[in-house]
Amino acid sequence: MSEYQDITFELIGAVARIYHNRPQRRNAEGTQLLDELGHALERVAADDEVRVVIIGGTGDHFSAGHDVKEAMGRPDLVEKRYAYEEARYLGLCLRLWDFPKPTIAQVQGACLAGGFMVANMCDLMVAADDAYFADSTCVTLAAAATEVLVHPWVMGLRTAKEFLFTGRRMSAMEGHRIGMVNRVVARADLETSAMSLASDIAKAPPFAMKMLKRSLNRTADMQGFRNAIQAHFDTHELCHTTQEYKEVRAAGLDTAIARAKSLA
Repeated sequence: MSEYQDITFELIGAVARIYHNRPQRRNAEGTQLLDELGHALERVAADDEVRVVIIGGTGDHFSAGHDVKEAMGRPDLVEKRYAYEEARYLGLCLRLWDFPKPTIAQVQGACLAGGFMVANMCDLMVAADDAYFADSTCVTLAAAATEVLVHPWVMGLRTAKEFLFTGRRMSAMEGHRIGMVNRVVARADLETSAMSLASDIAKAPPFAMKMLKRSLNRTADMQGFRNAIQAHFDTHELCHTTQEYKEVRAAGLDTAIARAKSLA
């Protein structure tokens, strides 16, 4: 795949920048975007010249999350949905968690639901002062949060409960206060700040950095991170078989989207 349609890809010295590139859809993560992102990550993992990866978005927003319109158009079959979401949602996020090089989420505007879990599976996050986070999946779609329940690990349990129970919006500054966001910068300085951080990290010996990241992640894994993430995925999938979910789906996509917008 020499060119991409739904992402942008560029190499700047030892840093790879991969951006969601569907600004007309607020960078909603459709099948093609997710597949291209996965391909780009494989490409970067194999490139010894790349030491750090920045994942961001073109336009006003990082990502409004999964492309729900596309998802609603797929057949509502449990087996097919499970396989699709295991590969493109759970699988992609665990690939980011296990990625052999440091990753930085560069976030502006909306970072919602599926976009939230992609950004928060990165090692670090630099956010613009206009960035905001929300996951109204339970409230609006009758599903137990998004497929990858990274929330309590990056927010703390009580904050994650309030955030998910209400579907409310969280600002970049609040995210920084609770330790989810590393740095908050002016929107105009976002790319420069993320690149500066990436360049500083890229100065470290790459194998030592790989081993350090592995040990840090194992600390979380020993506390149950990976098992909890995988267990929740099955719980999320179960929600698609409930009467609640069937009623939401029958009511139509526009109703669910309107309710989500009223919360965020």
